[in-house]
Amino acid sequence: MADIDRTALARVIAVINGKGGAGKTTITANVAGLLALSGYRVLVVDMDPQGNLGEDFGYTSTDVDDQGQALAGSLAFGQAARPAHAVRTNLDVLVGGHHLDVAAASLAAAKDQSAARLSLARLLEPIAPEYDMVLIDCPPGIEALQTTAAAAARWALVPAKSDASSRKGLMDVARRLDAVVDLNPTLDLLGVVLFGTGTSAHRIKEEARGLIVEALGSEDAVLQAAIRHSEATAHAARERGLLVHELEDEARKGPAWWQIRRGEATGVANSPRTASGVAEDFHGLASEIVARITAAEERLEVSA
Repeated sequence: MADIDRTALARVIAVINGKGGAGKTTITANVAGLLALSGYRVLVVDMDPQGNLGEDFGYTSTDVDDQGQALAGSLAFGQAARPAHAVRTNLDVLVGGHHLDVAAASLAAAKDQSAARLSLARLLEPIAPEYDMVLIDCPPGIEALQTTAAAAARWALVPAKSDASSRKGLMDVARRLDAVVDLNPTLDLLGVVLFGTGTSAHRIKEEARGLIVEALGSEDAVLQAAIRHSEATAHAARERGLLVHELEDEARKGPAWWQIRRGEATGVANSPRTASGVAEDFHGLASEIVARITAAEERLEVSA
């Protein structure tokens, strides 16, 4: 739309997939954390009524956690955005939670659906230029909130597992993105990232990549980076309110489990052995996201 400054939203990424358990929140939190660690100013928008992003960042049930009340008011009534500042160095969050269910109902019932779908874009337009990157954690299955996120984003990053059901969900995502092209003609697919893959399942990963490329009709559709499956690392990170690279750092500093067991040291035992590999995967994904966006921006400058 002409009255939305899309240049202000040029680095807004919607992490989106209609299925739950595809890794949206984990990817959003860990990529955002790594970008912030590298010096980028980052805003994360939690559009999920479950508010699971708070577990990854460790602010659940703290003073920061308003269960999405401020964000819901901004979306439904046009109130100014009120991010929680310095959740990590260089990283702010628009906090999600159950109040977003009310916002979703309000947006779905709005008479002016174009205005409703653009509510997040309008919310972000004045504050997005303060950040180098904005990541939106989209909820599964709530059409009003997913559509609002897609209408605000320049890029869509789609996590997917290698199973057939997850790949089928990509078509639902494509339809959701197509539905906002009239309001957001600049929206483009940043890529599909395979999540929860087995470390030794090379053939399965390559087959999944091939099928996704075939379905979406683009060789560049799938990112090279993939996030391996590690239940132990995922559990330990959320239990401690740490991102995976922070969990890895803690493991380097802390005592080994056998030192604690022998009484030679006290404290929290080392993190799962898989933390280092998963952290490496997220480093690769964050780097590839930046590289893809930078390359697209350079191409745009050349053609201008």
